[in-house]
Parts: sequence; structure tokens; C-alpha cells
Amino acid sequence: MDLGLTDRVYLVTGGARGLGRATADVLVAEGARVVLSGRTEETLAAARGDSVETVVADNADTATPQRLLDAAHERWGRVDGALVSVGGPPKGPVTAITDEQWTTAFSSVFLGAVRLGREIGRALPSGGSLAFVLSSSVRAPLADMAISNGLRPGLAMVAKTLADELGPAGVRVNGLLPGRVGTERVAELDAAADDPEAARAAAVRTIPLGRYGEPEEFGRVAAFVLSPAASFVSGAMVPVDGGMLRAL
Repeated sequence: MDLGLTDRVYLVTGGARGLGRATADVLVAEGARVVLSGRTEETLAAARGDSVETVVADNADTATPQRLLDAAHERWGRVDGALVSVGGPPKGPVTAITDEQWTTAFSSVFLGAVRLGREIGRALPSGGSLAFVLSSSVRAPLADMAISNGLRPGLAMVAKTLADELGPAGVRVNGLLPGRVGTERVAELDAAADDPEAARAAAVRTIPLGRYGEPEEFGRVAAFVLSPAASFVSGAMVPVDGGMLRAL
């Protein structure tokens, strides 16, 4: 299938590694051009290329949306969509997470993503698309992930609402719900367990396909959802979890 991505331009936040980077790689392979953002010059250096522009930026910074839009217009003269990916919040139960941790995570994970979606969404032309990288915690709580369980469902509803608001302008908005995908972030979460091997084995037992996903498997789904090939998909929350979620 031709995804129709040739020469289209996408912004990918949190694109230095993990799911953002995997999506950017697929977009570029399909002929798109990408502006990647990340927090440090060092993490972005390896991603640069003829089809990739990089911007050191933090999702919590109020100037980030306009900086990304400006970078795309200066290099390629257009923007067709964005993947809004944010870093994972601290691990821990509700009873142990401090007010400061909640506040910090709200600024970056929640408000930062809302700001990016709002500002970039308003700047997109008809046929544009936004996708938010959320989590399976949108539909079912994850153990010891209180902040994710608290913030991700709210972001999913914001994405759904934004789909209503931007739909009349021809702009689509969707959410992606990754489960256990073998990124650096998931490896860090496994490593933080008392018995990392046992933790990974227990997680695998909850996945009907019997394994963790590969980042490129997520990237292919994200690229499709962003692409013109998915032109009538909007307001959807799309699990990429190997069947892990038990809810419809």
C-alpha cells in the first residue's frame, strides 16, 4: 500500500529515541520529511539526515510548538502533521507519588502535550493529522504507574475532543496506545523491578502474542494513522499491544 507520504512533512516530539524515533524512521523510509525534537543535542545527533531536521526542545516549554513549526517551514515550507510523544512519568503507586512529582509530570506529560496538539493542530492544513502517543493505561491501570494512570486517560479525552474541534477543518486527531514495546523506557521499567527477568516474564504472560513488541512495529502503525491512507480515521484510540488490553 502506498501511504501517500512522499514529500509530506511531520513533526515528531520526543523523537530522539523509542517510539518517536521508530515512527520517524518509518515516515522517512516512506518518503516523508521529519522535524525531530529532543531534550539534548547529543541524543538527536545520530538522527540527522537529508530528510530529517532536529530541534533541541522540551515539551514543557511554551515556545516549543512554534519553534517546531518554524523549523519545518524554514526547511521545507510546509507542515502536514505531528506525532506528539512525551517522556514517561516516574514509576510508583498513588500512595508514594509526591505533589511535586504530580506537578512536574502534569506540566510535561499533560499540559505540554495539550499545548503541542492545540498549537500545531490549528496550524495544519486540510488533510493534516495529529497522533498522540499515549499508553494502554488509557483503558486499564498499570501497576505502580499512578501518574500514567492518572494523566493518560485525560489526554485521550483531550485528543477525542480535539478531533471534534479540528474535524471541520479537515484535520484528523487520533491516539495510539502502546503496550509493552521493547524501547529503552520499557527496559528501564523492567530493570527497576526487584527481579527484572521475572518482571519481564510476568509481563510477557499478559500478552497473547507471547512477546514484547518491536519499536518498528509501533512505528508502522503510527505512520499509517498519520498518513493520507488513513484519511477517514479520526477520534480513534488505537492499541498497539499484541492483544494485551482486555477491554474493547
